Amino acid sequence: MTPHVVPDPQAGAAVKAADRAHVFHSWSAQGLIDPLAVAGAEGSYFWDYDGNRYLDFTSGLVYTNIGYQHPKVVAAIQEQAAKLATFAPAFAVDVRSEAARLIAERTPGDLDKIFFTNGGAEAVENAVRMARLHTGRHKVLSAFRSYHGATSTAINLTGDPRRWASDTGSAGVVRFWAPFLYRSPFYAETEQQECERALAHLEDTIAFEGPGTIAAIILETIPGTAGIMTPPPGYLTGVREICDKYGIVFVLDEVMAGFGRTGKWFAAEHFDVVPDLMTFAKGVNSGYVPLGGVAISERIAATFETRPYPGGLTYSGHPLACAAAVATIQVMEDEKVVENAARIGETVLGPGLRELAERHPSVGEVRGTGVFWALDLVRNKETREPLVPYNAAGEANAPMAAFGAAAKKNGLWPFVNMNRTHAVPACNVTDDEVKEGLAALDAALTVADEHTV
Repeated sequence: MTPHVVPDPQAGAAVKAADRAHVFHSWSAQGLIDPLAVAGAEGSYFWDYDGNRYLDFTSGLVYTNIGYQHPKVVAAIQEQAAKLATFAPAFAVDVRSEAARLIAERTPGDLDKIFFTNGGAEAVENAVRMARLHTGRHKVLSAFRSYHGATSTAINLTGDPRRWASDTGSAGVVRFWAPFLYRSPFYAETEQQECERALAHLEDTIAFEGPGTIAAIILETIPGTAGIMTPPPGYLTGVREICDKYGIVFVLDEVMAGFGRTGKWFAAEHFDVVPDLMTFAKGVNSGYVPLGGVAISERIAATFETRPYPGGLTYSGHPLACAAAVATIQVMEDEKVVENAARIGETVLGPGLRELAERHPSVGEVRGTGVFWALDLVRNKETREPLVPYNAAGEANAPMAAFGAAAKKNGLWPFVNMNRTHAVPACNVTDDEVKEGLAALDAALTVADEHTV
């Protein structure tokens, strides 16, 4: 249970004033934003200084997989700080080794070596570097509907519009269309057609780019920010086979989908596929201390057995972050958090979202698994025209802005991106909390319905 929220508007005003004076925010026009001053958080909820409490259907940025302020993880961080708060990455440290062991036990196949980073973007940077050095090739293929991070290589691999301002560093990056039946670029009518045509398109792209120039193909196992589009059966297996055929390194980005989010430890388990490299972050320690990494196959790791790997980070495997990871994984095991995510998706969240879609003309499609869902909002269910144009801003984005405001008014903090809202609560969310969120979504969708035709 969250504590009783005591309003303190004066303190909130001071926090807001300091923020506006000194904090430079991500992805924002600094003078046009109005960040909420947060007073506290616990479990699936957070609250502001005015006493308003919100059910967080964003899990932060889809990373608080065990919710806010889990006492066992907070205690582990405190204990580690008292024992050994920090130490350089070149040394063997007990908590670092234990975090790597626990992660390697859960990754698929032979992904048994762990290179720690500070987050997901750095994980992608290093995975691509490893692939290029392993193959001696330079090109990397990535999907248009994707997000891989905001550092130099990662942002250029990203498919969404946030990369546009940084496209000057795109040498060696080739984009392709991954499958997405609801908005198929291949005019497919069935999942099988979408899969076959997407694989043919990918192999054609490889042929015309030159197989001997391509180091890696990187895919989000289930794309997150781009829309939670679960690939059709056979697609990832097909990509694995294509990579093997041409000697290309297969990289799966599980930064958002990993650590229970999809109802499995890793989303790759849903498709029985093992990549050569897998990136992770976010849910590995519920975001309590920044941590990410690359899980490395035996074949890739062997490349650097006697050849130095030219990469590293001052805070790689930071003891506080690793202590949080060890405690988080233990909590997920002890409290059956992964199993809860699977059950919630199958019996409460998935059915509840599909029921909303039946009643609301603004909901074009519901897709997802576990606690990883998206509602594709449309102006017209027949034409599938998005509720707002691609990358809409200002007045063009008014319908989605109104939807988001309505959700917050009803005590729900929504994940809104372009014409979608994502339902991504904590993996240990309760049935009652999901039902509360569904009721708030129901009310907010009536606002979106006003913009349908």
